[in-house]
Amino acid sequence: MSVLIIAFVVGVACGLRALVGLAAVSWAASSGRLPLQGTWLAFVGFRATPIVTSLLAIFELVTDKLPKTPSRLVPPQFGARVAMGALTGAAIGASQGHLLMGVLPGIVGSILGTLGGSKARAAAARLFGRDLPAALLEDVVAIALVFLALH
Repeated sequence: MSVLIIAFVVGVACGLRALVGLAAVSWAASSGRLPLQGTWLAFVGFRATPIVTSLLAIFELVTDKLPKTPSRLVPPQFGARVAMGALTGAAIGASQGHLLMGVLPGIVGSILGTLGGSKARAAAARLFGRDLPAALLEDVVAIALVFLALH
């Protein structure tokens, strides 16, 4: 897949779950599939980074289901998702020597993933009659997207 498509798909996943994309990109960088050595993003592939980002992603997957978790559409949460889309896109682009070709689709994907994910989850929650199955389905979609994009 091209840098544009991969960065966009991972960005969409970041819009669904902000840290799932970062954890996946970190594992790819750590394993050498996403070469970031010698770039300012080399830290994404450091030995501890995938472990830390995975733990944070798991924490996000759990806290997303809590009733007091704020909407992804409020500025801090929306901004975090866009920032993760930009960061993961930058890593994907930098691995191929085309930083901006990764950043821009990562941002666009994260915005579309955030807005579309919110609408899709609300529709799925109405269909299921409650939110938890919709949230779990969204988790699966986010993980599947990063897996498909990075493998």
